[in-house]
Amino acid sequence: MPEPVETSDPEGVDYGWVMQVTFVLTIVVGAPIVALLSAGTPLDSWNARVSFAVRVGAVVWIVVALGVYGYARRMDDQ
Repeated sequence: MPEPVETSDPEGVDYGWVMQVTFVLTIVVGAPIVALLSAGTPLDSWNARVSFAVRVGAVVWIVVALGVYGYARRMDDQ
């Protein structure tokens, strides 16, 4: 098996891993949350729908990002 062209051995938190996991978890967790919260909200136009999804998605993203970063820091300390 040939050696991969690009390898990394980061010291401390692997920010690439944090970004990838944050991206995936934000979609997996955020889509159902946006769908559930939008069920009880009157969204009459596409502009209202997009604005709602961005506002809720931003909150989900920051919560997930901080959680993933905290997890990576905790695992790095061990």
